[in-house]
Amino acid sequence: MACSTRSQRDCAQPRLLHEVDLTRENASDVSIGEFQLIERFFKRSVLPSPYIALGAGDDCALLTATSGEQWAVSIDTLIEGVHFLSNVDAAALGHKSLAVNLSDLAACGATPRCFFLALALPRVDETWLADFSRGLYALADTYQCVLAGGDTTRSLNGVVITITALGSVPAGRALLRSGARVGDDIWVSGELGDAALGLAVRRGEIELPPPEAQQVAARLERPLPRVRLGEQLLGIASSAIDISDGLAGDIRHVLRGSAVGAAIEWVRVPRSQVLQRQPMLTQQRCALTGGDDYELLFTAPFDRRADVMAAAGADAVTRIGAVTATADLVVLDERGTPVDTGRGAYDHFGR
Repeated sequence: MACSTRSQRDCAQPRLLHEVDLTRENASDVSIGEFQLIERFFKRSVLPSPYIALGAGDDCALLTATSGEQWAVSIDTLIEGVHFLSNVDAAALGHKSLAVNLSDLAACGATPRCFFLALALPRVDETWLADFSRGLYALADTYQCVLAGGDTTRSLNGVVITITALGSVPAGRALLRSGARVGDDIWVSGELGDAALGLAVRRGEIELPPPEAQQVAARLERPLPRVRLGEQLLGIASSAIDISDGLAGDIRHVLRGSAVGAAIEWVRVPRSQVLQRQPMLTQQRCALTGGDDYELLFTAPFDRRADVMAAAGADAVTRIGAVTATADLVVLDERGTPVDTGRGAYDHFGR
């Protein structure tokens, strides 16, 4: 089964979300132009913010840095047929397009402030745009993250969405991948693997009862960034990363950045009841290398366990292992046998 929506290039040749391209010959058929599109679907009254001196509508946005803080900046591109299926719900796609960036900010402990959107479309589909912007703004409003500018253009080969999100974090306190130390606990938030299982269901590789299929589809298409948890872990966690390409691959980024190793106990890795009803090999592929979970993986000194739990609040967190002096990652099952973690993180240019 495929491991991640980041690897959807491996699926069958996708049907384009919009069947008619904006070629020169048919461009006159478009009901609205670029500036009308922006005005109708993406122009809003900018919420008062000390961080935005001038928002969308000019050649540049003007941002104001606040004393004692640093900007945290994340950029992600989602491409139809590579990162999302062509028949995905537009509102869900709007939500996820921003959620993946907010998850990066969460991994740094940053508070979202604003974002920029670049949108390439084969044609103008007003119904699709209304749904997409509705899903996008619903999540943005949850975190008071303002659209500060962007760009729209024509695409010849499907929808391409690029978002750059900015957050603020106290100067010198951002969570990084390079702070893990030998003896630290390894923690994850939430449950892992449902998004990868949802992709397998969407691609017809696994069948689930409708309620379970809907549950895992929601984890795939509407991930919830752990923004509050990231903010609360400042000063407690020693390193952090969001799980976008799979637990086994993403933790290796931390290990390389910190020059340490890790030992994880498979039985401690949190999984939903739906995933636990699958064969063990499927569970391990989904939870260890599946990706698209957008949960936080972080390390913290063992004597800060009570602080971690207090910081977590309503966010479920699970201690799954420890940082070691070895050079790599080992995942052990209940018998102490190493679990195969494959090649780790998804690589867009890997074979």
